[in-house]
Amino acid sequence: MSQYQIAVIVGSLRRDSINRKLANALVKLGPPEFYFKQLEIGDLPLYNQDDDAKQAESVQRLKSEVKAASGLIFVTPEYNRSVPGVLKNALDNASRPYGQGAWGGKPAGVLGASIGTIGSALAQQHLRNSLAYLDVPTMGQPEVFIQVKEGFFNEAGEISSPDTVKFLQGWMDRYVQWVKRHAV
Repeated sequence: MSQYQIAVIVGSLRRDSINRKLANALVKLGPPEFYFKQLEIGDLPLYNQDDDAKQAESVQRLKSEVKAASGLIFVTPEYNRSVPGVLKNALDNASRPYGQGAWGGKPAGVLGASIGTIGSALAQQHLRNSLAYLDVPTMGQPEVFIQVKEGFFNEAGEISSPDTVKFLQGWMDRYVQWVKRHAV
């Protein structure tokens, strides 16, 4: 049985982030041959092309972790109808210098949660646009736009609704197939 290392990128830095909770709950639904690692993106410098020749250690670390991964999962909130700046900054840093990016060819899944009724739909679309340019094959279905209301997570940070867990299990099952089909 092959082992698959999956890089999980959460687009929120907030300590009590609902998207980090969602990511933590989601990875518990993965099969035993999938190993999930949340990547740190909060310590990256703001992308500056002047730094391409000598990238910061944190950028080199991120690029190395992405390159080592068999697949990617992006879990993002929506800020002002788009992706959070910290997530876009991570995409930019690990895609440079031009021609030496880390993202290309890595199969990805995109999902997110918000307290708003559209549950990060526009952020996910913007993210998918960037990922398409970066040559990241991104699973199209099922889409996951979760609106988080009071009681969505229990005290242990787990998802309270069995129906939501079942839905996310279906997403994970499809994602596993996606990675196995596209992993290089």
